[in-house]
Order: sequence, then C-alpha cells, then structure tokens
Amino acid sequence: MSSRDRILGRIRRAVADGHPDPAVPRDYLRVHGVRTPAETADLLAAHLAEYRAQVHRADEAGIAPLLGRLLAARGARTVLVPPGLPPYWLDRAEAVTVADRTESTTYELDAVDSVVTGCALAIAETGTIVLDGGPGQGRRRITLIPDHHVCVVRVPDQVVDSVPQALSLLDPTRPLTWISGPSATSDIELDRVEGVHGPRTLEVILLSGPAE
Repeated sequence: MSSRDRILGRIRRAVADGHPDPAVPRDYLRVHGVRTPAETADLLAAHLAEYRAQVHRADEAGIAPLLGRLLAARGARTVLVPPGLPPYWLDRAEAVTVADRTESTTYELDAVDSVVTGCALAIAETGTIVLDGGPGQGRRRITLIPDHHVCVVRVPDQVVDSVPQALSLLDPTRPLTWISGPSATSDIELDRVEGVHGPRTLEVILLSGPAE
C-alpha cells in the first residue's frame, strides 16, 4: 500500500460515519465601522496606494483623456482590450488596440505593452480588486502576463466595504482573480521584487458617475 492509499484510507474512515458537516459560525462582523460611499471609496484608494498601486479618479467625460495620458506616459505602443470594454474609453489612446483572442500565445501576450480592463468589484477594507472574467475583463491570463495593467472600478457601484460583502456578490463558479496591488514577492531577506507573478505596474481608475 502506498502513502497515497494510506492517506485516502484515513480520510474515508474519518468521513464514513455519515454525520453532516458541522455548521460554520457566521457571527463575525460583516463590516468594520460605518462609512458613506465617498468614505468607502477613499479607504479603497488609500489601501491601493499602500500596496503601491497608482490611483487615479475620473468621471465619464474624463476617462478617455486620462487613459490616453496614462498609456502615453507608459510609452505603450499596444494595448490589450477585452471585448466588453466601452470603446470610447480608448478614444484618446494612440496605442494600437489588440483584441483578447483565445488563440493568443503567452509570447504574444508578453509582447503587449499594456492591458485595460474593468472589474467585478473592489473591497475597500483590504484594498483588493476582484476580476471574474466578465466581458469587460477578459480572460485571466491577459491580466497576468502584460507588465502594465490599468483597471477601472466604478464608484460607488462596484465598491464594497468588506470581504464578507464581496463574497455574497461573487459567483464562486467563475474564474475569480483577487488583486491587491502589483505583483510582488520578497526573498528571505525581505527584498521586494515586483512583476514576478503578474503586472509590475498596476494603475487603478476610480470612475464616478453612472455608466453611459
């Protein structure tokens, strides 16, 4: 009998009594404190900045000029765009638009200068952005391979205070990606290196006002 067989045998014996799974207590706080929508957005911005994300604010009239400036400042010649992203967001961008294609290879994605996406929601208390592969976000790998990610969060509609609030709104069967700042890791001496597991640079636009 292999080690695998012994471990699986122990698991089978442990669950063989047929007792239902114990109830998970849910008496924890769902949110810490009371905030206005503006205060929640400010908290999100502060936590994103702590994680070294670059935070910008815009309204519907200003998002196209802002994206144009951000991509130009980055020197982006190409920008990857999911199919559901509002086309007018990139009206001022001089970079060549690259479509999100299933057949794109990792080498092709790595050659893209920037990617612009929306999000599923953002969590203020943790400074986290969640993607779920929706039409304005595209497939998971387009936000993991290019070195520069610009993510647009609608305020206040897509911002919640806490993780419990977020979990109640997300579909667990979708491909969820949780982002807290640019990709980073530290070695045993705590030297921080960015860009190891995803984009080296994360820029977040807090977009106010209703969708057009």
